[in-house]
Amino acid sequence: MQHADQGALSAADSRMDGSKLRIAIVQARFNESITNALADACKAELAALGVQAANIQHVQVPGALEVPLALQALAETEQFDAMVALGCIIRGETYHFELVANESGSAVTRIGLDYQIPIANAIITTENLAQAVARQTDKGTDAARVAVEMANLLEQLA
Repeated sequence: MQHADQGALSAADSRMDGSKLRIAIVQARFNESITNALADACKAELAALGVQAANIQHVQVPGALEVPLALQALAETEQFDAMVALGCIIRGETYHFELVANESGSAVTRIGLDYQIPIANAIITTENLAQAVARQTDKGTDAARVAVEMANLLEQLA
């Protein structure tokens, strides 16, 4: 897998301090072996960044199309500094792939904007299972880092 230069911050950078943050994770169960790996990597990285386990709420929904509704319900509680969307959409033989990928992605973005809360979108979209497996750990880790960095940025901008 080819890696892009993401300009990652060091874990010691104050923008990566999750010690005071509350994070919600919404995980789609569809393609559960992949989404479980995404969730495990995400939670491990949140812990490494100082987010306390008691400050992480992890909920599961059936699939990627249900993720936005759960994110919206969590955002309405105003209890979280950031949220993470986890899912896995693998291309099949029909247009359903595009529908699920486009609609879930658009809705996740809209909720973040509407509620002014950062949402790290790690609903991965791949051509096949091998690509999903190759990305599951990195994308879960990346999502945790995005959630922490963006929560701290929005706090700074407020």
